[in-house]
Amino acid sequence: MMLSPWAPTLIGSVAAVFTTGAFVPQVLRVWRLKSAGEISLTTFLVFALGTSVWLVYGFLIDSVPVILANAVTLVLALSIVVLKLNYDRAERRAAA
Repeated sequence: MMLSPWAPTLIGSVAAVFTTGAFVPQVLRVWRLKSAGEISLTTFLVFALGTSVWLVYGFLIDSVPVILANAVTLVLALSIVVLKLNYDRAERRAAA
């Protein structure tokens, strides 16, 4: 069976939608609860760094699915980092 030349791009795009979309519920949860106490800042910083490297890789291999997925994932991961920093700071001020 011969695969279409677009098959790898389609498969990569579907994988990207699922893996990137997996972060949306976490961002929404942190935003709605106005708390990120259970979120590991280190984990998300390391993840954002790794996603940045994947984004560079996507540009180097000129892969639209890799570029788009990692650009969106990086925005979502950094959103969680920013929310965590803001909410943790607010919680510390409220406790003081």
